Amino acid sequence: MQDKTTGYFILTISALVGFIIYLFNKALKDIVAVSCDHGDACPMWGSINFQTNISLAIMTTLIIIGLYLIFAENIKEHILKKTKVNTKINKTDLLKKARNPEEKLILECILEKGNTIFQSDLVDKTKLSKVKITRILNRLETRNIIERKRRGMTNIVILKRQ
Repeated sequence: MQDKTTGYFILTISALVGFIIYLFNKALKDIVAVSCDHGDACPMWGSINFQTNISLAIMTTLIIIGLYLIFAENIKEHILKKTKVNTKINKTDLLKKARNPEEKLILECILEKGNTIFQSDLVDKTKLSKVKITRILNRLETRNIIERKRRGMTNIVILKRQ
């Protein structure tokens, strides 16, 4: 939810930037039209076009970032559905394999999300550090309880069949 709010905020900022670009561009054209006697050959017209193109590129970049943040959760859910494991896992047997409360917490989070979860979501849900999560997942993977699959810049953690 925080990403969506940030995305909407960035879209609002980009709309504001677009309005400022429009006003600034209009003012520059009025100034150049009054002060330049060379017509379209005046170098000031070229600089106006260059500045407009740069500012539009910045605004487009902001819009893309905002839209990505708004729809990123849907993208994550789509990826998770593609890697979803449709096996019944006995929750009590699985939690017995946890050797400490932190392992148990991580396994409960994975079970709660339907046997698959992004590693970054584990960090958010458990409030443990990235390093600690990685070390715990390494131990669980060594014991053949979970499996990690690389997806872009993050990992998907999947419970293995027991």
